[in-house]
Amino acid sequence: MNPPKGPTLAVRPNTKVEVTPPGLQVLQPSGWPSPKGYANGMAAEGRLVVTGGVIGWDEQGHLAADFIGQVRQTLRNISAILAEGGARPEHLVRLTWYVVDMEEYLASLKTLGQIYREIFGSHYPAMALVQVVRLVEGAAKIEIEATAVVPR
Repeated sequence: MNPPKGPTLAVRPNTKVEVTPPGLQVLQPSGWPSPKGYANGMAAEGRLVVTGGVIGWDEQGHLAADFIGQVRQTLRNISAILAEGGARPEHLVRLTWYVVDMEEYLASLKTLGQIYREIFGSHYPAMALVQVVRLVEGAAKIEIEATAVVPR
């Protein structure tokens, strides 16, 4: 069996209105199809800002009952944490999503995309999506970890 030939890494051309902030580089291997709603990889220089696992609690510690409400609040919470660290959503280089119901996530893609763009804009970092049996907070349907790099 021959090992697969790896494509040469290249920066994805900026064909959309999406603007990559200074110090960040979207990595897109040549010949690969462009991903939708995420990047294959990111390279960055600057100050690292990392969140823990963030869920959709509001300021009073309440979770929305539905998946979409929890996602919306989770993204708002991440945005607030980034702001505390001097970062903005366009500085994100990685998001790891943990969901308890993959089918619910897949059935909500259009709405999730709208909510994501409403809160984070059209910057799409590297992302991973993992289904888990449950989260520490039993009523939580989603938890997201975020990594951002603020250019120097």
